[in-house]
Amino acid sequence: MFLQYLYAFLIGGAICCLGQLLINKTHMTSARILVIFLLLGAVLEGLGWFAPIESIAGSGITVPITGFGKTLVRGAIIGASEEGFLGAIKGGMAAVSGVLSVAIIAGFLMAIIFKSKTKA
Repeated sequence: MFLQYLYAFLIGGAICCLGQLLINKTHMTSARILVIFLLLGAVLEGLGWFAPIESIAGSGITVPITGFGKTLVRGAIIGASEEGFLGAIKGGMAAVSGVLSVAIIAGFLMAIIFKSKTKA
């Protein structure tokens, strides 16, 4: 059990470290880095490599945005196998609809609770 926690920490930490290196060395915006990690999860799932990494890393690979990309592609693959091209779009969106709903609701609540300010 300790090794599961260790692997999750090491692989999740490596992903975060890579993101920080991209911020520091390339001056990329955080939005671009998020898209890169989302696409990384999507590509790993599409190639069938995400599951072996997930079996070792557990939540270290699924909790970052890479897990969102994996879920999106997994839903698209299932939808495409059931309904074809349109099913790929519907399946991907259905797979991530819960996460998107929570993000929208949380963003709305934070906008009500806190007063937003522009950067100076």
